[in-house]
Amino acid sequence: MDVAAHAELDDRWRSVQGRVWLTGVQALARLPMLQHERDRSAGLNTAGFVSGYRGSPIAGLDSALHEAESFLAEHDVRFQPAVNEELAATSIWGTQQLGLFGQAKRDGIFALWYGKGPGVDRCVDVFKHANHAGTAPHGGVLVVAGDDHAARSSAVAHQSEHVFSACALPVLAPASVQEVVDYGLAGWALSRFSGLWVALKLAADVVEGSSVVTLPAPEAHYVVPADVELPPGGLHIRWPDPQAAQEHRMQAWKIYAALAWVRANGLNRVIVEPPRPRLGLIACGKAWADLREAMAALGLGDAQAGALGLRVMKVAMPWPLEADAVRRFATGLDEILVVEEKRQLIEYQLKEMLYDWRDDVRPRVLGKFDEGGEWPLPHAPWLLPPTGDLTPRLVARALASRLARIDPDGGWPARAAALAPAEAPKLPLQRVPYFCPGCPHSRSTRVPEGSCALAGVGCHLMAVGMERRTLTISQMGGEGATWIGMAPHAGTAHVFANMGDGTYFHSGLLAIRAAVAARVNITYKLLYNDAVAMTGGQPVDGPLSVPQLTRQLAAEGVARIVVVADDPAKYGRGAAFASGVQILPRERFDAVQRELREVPGTTVIVYDQLCATEARRRRRRGTLPAPPRQVVIHEALCEGCGDCSVKSNCLAVVPVQTGHGTKRAIDPFTCNADYGCVEGECPALVTVEGARPRRGTGVPADDADLPAPILPALDRPWSVLVAGVGGTGVVTIGALLGMAAHLDGLGATVLDQTGLAQKGGAVLTHVRLARTPAELHAPRIVTADVLLGCDLLVACGAETLARLRPGATRAVVNTADSITGDIVRHPELGFPHDAALAALRAALGRDDDGASGGGADEPAG
Repeated sequence: MDVAAHAELDDRWRSVQGRVWLTGVQALARLPMLQHERDRSAGLNTAGFVSGYRGSPIAGLDSALHEAESFLAEHDVRFQPAVNEELAATSIWGTQQLGLFGQAKRDGIFALWYGKGPGVDRCVDVFKHANHAGTAPHGGVLVVAGDDHAARSSAVAHQSEHVFSACALPVLAPASVQEVVDYGLAGWALSRFSGLWVALKLAADVVEGSSVVTLPAPEAHYVVPADVELPPGGLHIRWPDPQAAQEHRMQAWKIYAALAWVRANGLNRVIVEPPRPRLGLIACGKAWADLREAMAALGLGDAQAGALGLRVMKVAMPWPLEADAVRRFATGLDEILVVEEKRQLIEYQLKEMLYDWRDDVRPRVLGKFDEGGEWPLPHAPWLLPPTGDLTPRLVARALASRLARIDPDGGWPARAAALAPAEAPKLPLQRVPYFCPGCPHSRSTRVPEGSCALAGVGCHLMAVGMERRTLTISQMGGEGATWIGMAPHAGTAHVFANMGDGTYFHSGLLAIRAAVAARVNITYKLLYNDAVAMTGGQPVDGPLSVPQLTRQLAAEGVARIVVVADDPAKYGRGAAFASGVQILPRERFDAVQRELREVPGTTVIVYDQLCATEARRRRRRGTLPAPPRQVVIHEALCEGCGDCSVKSNCLAVVPVQTGHGTKRAIDPFTCNADYGCVEGECPALVTVEGARPRRGTGVPADDADLPAPILPALDRPWSVLVAGVGGTGVVTIGALLGMAAHLDGLGATVLDQTGLAQKGGAVLTHVRLARTPAELHAPRIVTADVLLGCDLLVACGAETLARLRPGATRAVVNTADSITGDIVRHPELGFPHDAALAALRAALGRDDDGASGGGADEPAG
């Protein structure tokens, strides 16, 4: 099929089968539609239900579901955003109880719960209750967990498989966006057969990626095991159902039914079968993609692997591990290397299944440690580390150590060493996440002299690194509760605690209730932004106005409540605030803090100001008026003191080099009109009423003057690394390249490593291109063929330089100096322009005079 002639953006929702381009979250949003089509093809009258709570790396799933709302409705699928994760799981539990009421309008409801790792932890009680109760025969539950292994956008690194195993939920681990679709549909079928809730574990590299996906035909079906004995009454939910009966059905029947289903459908399979097996490699999920990429990086194709005696197995369900398949895999092997992320799961089960099974099958099983119990390098104590991200480089190093034993002349350690990145230079400045220009947190997270604050989940967490006496963190909804334990012995009588409005609605009200009950002296600063900015600007999942919030707090027994707003007049005379609440302008914020820290008990400041990024979005959409004033800095009067930066803490106040030294200017295209910069007494700051920034029209390009691009032959996969600042179009570049490859009928993957980068931090987009999708394994680039450096600091950061190869990588880099958060707080700092360029040239193999082995074009800012 000529893809380009037929492709449309809505294909991701409309196409019934064939090739489409999907992100990981779009694949998840599409899953319920595909399940409904499958049920309809089978003659079932079912409905779907989706609920959960957002959080990186699945932060955009609710936005994708909202985007697909009309398509979901066509498939009788209802999306209900939840107040929090455990209530979402409880509502999912309700979908499986449909048949207990005797008047059901549908044959069943298939359901999908979603949440990030901490949300999984919150739901253990619900998961255990509901999983013991069971699923409906034509229902089924898929539990989608997004795990942030490196804690790039989380307060703690997460791995959910062990939690799921404790709750007796079988775990399926996709290795690609394609397998998000394949394993998602398999998960519902498995759930219906076994009566179990089924987990879908998604690592960030999978769910944050994009690729070509082939949709399965609606009439496709799974094998139903014929050799499974069922208990009286079957495996599914019923009522009444005593707890002891539930436990017995779970342990004696349901787990084994799940194993039988996976065995019958061949989900765990051997990919490489050698004539004389010696070394076994086994992996699942993202670790499988890392293993395959490591093999490719070492130059180890399937034919050579077979000749060396490597048997390679791909596991779809890491828990519970199906014994028959792995025992057949182990037979005849001398050694098995288990490649898995984080803590051991497959390794422990495999050892148990082989222990004392057969005297003639006793392979050595390695994973986190080698046969001596440690990796021989003192700075790397693990063979495959349980910390941080697993990468193809780490897997290649471990694999090379085992290959050297069976093929001493193969040069495997040298091949692995060649993949190791050069040590990146330490620059005085780094591109780190920071408050957006005009962010209300720039003011709301400040505390008076002599006070400190406690942090929690939300954008305001970044205050921890801004020299603002903000100490420690907590889980979502626990903000300030740590003070209850230490208050009598802390040596200070009072503390502030920051809490966002999304967290308050999710669970934070309970922490405030606990503080009131404990009679501790604490002032909560409720940061009311009217958007859940940290995950993309979604609305709070329910009604929550400032007047309503004050009434709730007053009913809880809060001693005093003050509302501080950027525009107190916006509430009007009829606003139903709680009795005694003061409404003051934000300029009084410091005085209010000083006053409330002297009030005994629990007090609250509601800081009401719209998220700056959300305000910018609404202005572009015409739902918020344009700012009435523009601020400029008169260059002739500016003395370069940086007071405007100190007052505003704003990235839109930028340093400029002049003939009279470094001065300041307002970047009109990033300024969000917060006006915090004018609160000093600087005569250089000028406000202009009714003005609008004038945008350049650009220089129209004549296509005839542009040289035709020379495209790579794609005789091997091609890698393009895009490095820049979040919010400036880096992700868009990757999306355009990926879609273009899809339209040309090529294989492509795109991975966006963002974390908190939408807040001005570093973002890397990995684009990999090949003739066919089968040639691409892990989406993360090991060695880049091309670097598009949209920002100089990110282009010479350690994550970028580690993927450049002297004489091989070509680079196009924007060398303009762009302000960082450190420069905002410390105006005396300079931009490390020369050091950054030197680091980049060294990594590319350039001489100081610009001569190049790899090459770099450097357009001036």
